[in-house]
Amino acid sequence: MGENLHQLHTERRNTASERLDQMSAIEIVTLMNQEDHKVAFAVQQVLPEVAKAVELIGQALAKEGRLFYFGAGTSGRLGVLDAAECPPTFGTDPQMVQGIIAGGAKALLNAIEGAEDSEQMGHEDIRLHGIKKGDAVVGIAASGRTPYVIGALKEAKTIGARTISVSCNPDPDISQGADVSINILVGPEVVTGSTRLKAGSATKMVLNMLTTASMVHLGKVYGNLMVNVQATNWKLRERAKRIVIEATGVTYEEAEQLLQHAAGDVRVAIVMQKTGLLATDAKERLIRADNRVREAIDGSST
Repeated sequence: MGENLHQLHTERRNTASERLDQMSAIEIVTLMNQEDHKVAFAVQQVLPEVAKAVELIGQALAKEGRLFYFGAGTSGRLGVLDAAECPPTFGTDPQMVQGIIAGGAKALLNAIEGAEDSEQMGHEDIRLHGIKKGDAVVGIAASGRTPYVIGALKEAKTIGARTISVSCNPDPDISQGADVSINILVGPEVVTGSTRLKAGSATKMVLNMLTTASMVHLGKVYGNLMVNVQATNWKLRERAKRIVIEATGVTYEEAEQLLQHAAGDVRVAIVMQKTGLLATDAKERLIRADNRVREAIDGSST
């Protein structure tokens, strides 16, 4: 596999940065900024594929399936990061979205030599984490050829899980057999081969879309408001009040009182204010509406 590594888009030399070691600080950051402008455009080109992946993930989660990210190095860390942000943002069970990195948790802080080179380890981690039919597995590899990710996607496919590949090269090895292949062509990096740069930014943008759009379809927001926020500290408790104010038009004091009656649940507070129901009845309305705030409110006339 190593003989054609130089042919990968992400491994080529960037002609614009060939004098990088001779540039001033402002020249370096200006060049990096110019290159970063290309990331959003590259992501724009793959939006149809991203949307297909969102639909696939949404279908899995709606039927009590789970979403797993598998990756090594930077790709693995990005998957873990995106998964970790879902519970506080959308109130999801930590098991719903999980990030798995080659080499395990210790690889988040330190490089684990050889972990990404083992296709067998990818197979084993799929089994270890109990991936099953009905789950969705996203394999992430900027190069598109990481053996660990290839192994994970192959095993997931064998089990019957839905599979999605995310890379930054055309025709990547990890796309073979995947239900959806997302290939974000950001081009050569400012520092040759350092895919934590443009490739990392592009991957982060796509992962943001996968979880955010999927959660929107699952009813985890009301309008564009983060109504499933878990108010576990002062900042988030204040955010919860602002969300109730934005959704209902009440005063700060009224929002505070609504949340007290709702035991801090923003959804319950909004439904209470919109329907005139007591907290217990608002909770029941939400349960019947599968915790979708808009449907719970609209059901007030039925």
